[in-house]
Amino acid sequence: MVKPEDAFRQTGWAGLRARLFHLHFVLRRPMTLGVRGLIHDMASNSIFLIRHTYVPGWQLPGGGVEVGETLAEALARELAEEGNIALTSPPMLKSMHFNRRASRRDHVGFYVIEHFSQTAPKLPDHEIAEACFFPLDRLPEKTTPATLRRIAEVFDGEQPSPYW
Repeated sequence: MVKPEDAFRQTGWAGLRARLFHLHFVLRRPMTLGVRGLIHDMASNSIFLIRHTYVPGWQLPGGGVEVGETLAEALARELAEEGNIALTSPPMLKSMHFNRRASRRDHVGFYVIEHFSQTAPKLPDHEIAEACFFPLDRLPEKTTPATLRRIAEVFDGEQPSPYW
């Protein structure tokens, strides 16, 4: 059985030319893509934040999307690595942001997660200095500005910024 998307797949010279153009654009205009997740424990009205060992401030967990990985797969991997958190239902993509502080080509997919489990508290390691849940009314003093903007967009109805 032929898949519907195969009807649009270019083959032969046209397919090779399309792949060469794609390679040219990858080399000429490389772009990075990341994910971040706001994990909301509705029972305690708290959110999960991390503090890295190599950058200051408390922030939402997340990281880069690897080659061949979907945004949702990257998010699930990063949440497991940075917080021992497993998704129990699909996360909700809230917004996309241009992260001009990281580079001129970096974008971040921002997800809201309300259905999850934590297999164990996250212990410090070489990447994560601290990780824990904080009540929304008692966030740590050194929460990053981008994290505070995302929280305001989710809980205070602020208009999502196009910038991270």
